[in-house]
Amino acid sequence: MVRPAYPLVTARLELRPFAAADFEDLYAINSRPDVNRYLYSEPGDAAQARTVLDQKIGESMLDEAGQRLSLAVVLPELDRVIGEVHLEWLSREHRQGEIGFVFHPNHHGKGFATEAAAVVLQLGFADLGLHRIIGRLDARNLGSARVLEKLGMRQEAHFVHDEFFKGEWADQLVYAILDEEWAARR
Repeated sequence: MVRPAYPLVTARLELRPFAAADFEDLYAINSRPDVNRYLYSEPGDAAQARTVLDQKIGESMLDEAGQRLSLAVVLPELDRVIGEVHLEWLSREHRQGEIGFVFHPNHHGKGFATEAAAVVLQLGFADLGLHRIIGRLDARNLGSARVLEKLGMRQEAHFVHDEFFKGEWADQLVYAILDEEWAARR
């Protein structure tokens, strides 16, 4: 079970549950075609963004496998949500999880995704007791692949044309890290 004491603070960021007041920031991220390019979602209107936010508001802890923890990533100097990270508990029996992240393009290339995702990996391994955490992504998403590599995750699979995605065949990469590998990096 994971019920963090919020906010989770890093050197430059705060991670906390989403709140209704985050609507404008989340909409500014999720309504962009470039953000959705490699996601299963499409840029949505305000009503869709409100539905997504309502779902994320309820994802602030993990009590059982199949749940997702979604955290707003706040840049304190701006007092704005600049992105999100999540941890999905895939299996209790096999102690597996999956991480993901989405950030506003204005904040790409500054290490924020790596910094925030490290917090989620730590929660998964230390608090939830996971053995293995994966990250899945479109093979063309080089920025996200670099983030996973910076976290110490290794590419374990490259599935060629495994999905017909947004009108074309796409490759998928799977990265992973084990609990002992994460502990050795700390």
